[in-house]
Amino acid sequence: MQKITNISAIITTLFSLTSYAMPVLASHSLVNHPDIRVQFQQPQLPDNGTPTGRRKGAAGRGNCADEQRLTALVPTFEKNLPEGRGKVTYVWGQSIAEYPTFWFYVPYAAKSLRSVEFVLQDGEDDVYRTPITLPGTPGIVSFRLPSSAKPLEVGKMYHWFFKVNVNCESQQLSDIKDYVEGWVQRVKLNPSLNSQLKTATPQQRIAIYAANGIWYEALSAIADSEQDATLRDDWAELLQSAGLSDISSKPFVQCCNLENAYSLQGVHRVNR
Repeated sequence: MQKITNISAIITTLFSLTSYAMPVLASHSLVNHPDIRVQFQQPQLPDNGTPTGRRKGAAGRGNCADEQRLTALVPTFEKNLPEGRGKVTYVWGQSIAEYPTFWFYVPYAAKSLRSVEFVLQDGEDDVYRTPITLPGTPGIVSFRLPSSAKPLEVGKMYHWFFKVNVNCESQQLSDIKDYVEGWVQRVKLNPSLNSQLKTATPQQRIAIYAANGIWYEALSAIADSEQDATLRDDWAELLQSAGLSDISSKPFVQCCNLENAYSLQGVHRVNR
């Protein structure tokens, strides 16, 4: 389990964020604190289904990739099964958006990629499926679910897949399939928290999202504020707090062929 650091030294009051009984830390003291730390707080794990998945892709791809593996930028959590039946690992994050933004680290160069596909499912049914054209160099890519897709419903669990077909020049093999998969759940903001977010500074907004377990918006808020140099270290701090420190210094590359894709030109200079 990736250990998530509490921020109780900053945040003191407990209140409910959504109608799904998710325990959430209040941010009254956070938004007025002069030394804000961006750290992800684990929300209550869902009871409706078991959102297991795969945050890291396969290792060992010859000259196809750099030293890192294909990685989904999403938290993982371990949960004990009842009656001593072991543990399961959730690959799951929360969003408040109808059309959230998804994040991946792709270690493959364009010459090695044969095809890339993103799939979002509701149960066994596709909500959205599209091929993706990635840039020529390895890096972090992000794209927003387009408005042409069906918007996410509050409380529902959605299963996503990011699949790549790779062909390594040094390996006399057919195309190799690599993938990551996980889950996203849309939640509804408590009116009090929504009011705080409207008056918060960009850095405060990022910290509030992270403190309340709203993963996708915490990442996107940093990207939306890419021109603010003070927020560049927040990217590394947020990823480190979710056990993704090995990705925190990786460059961003412009992506993708979906509408409203982020360019992320300011954030890519993070290097810690």
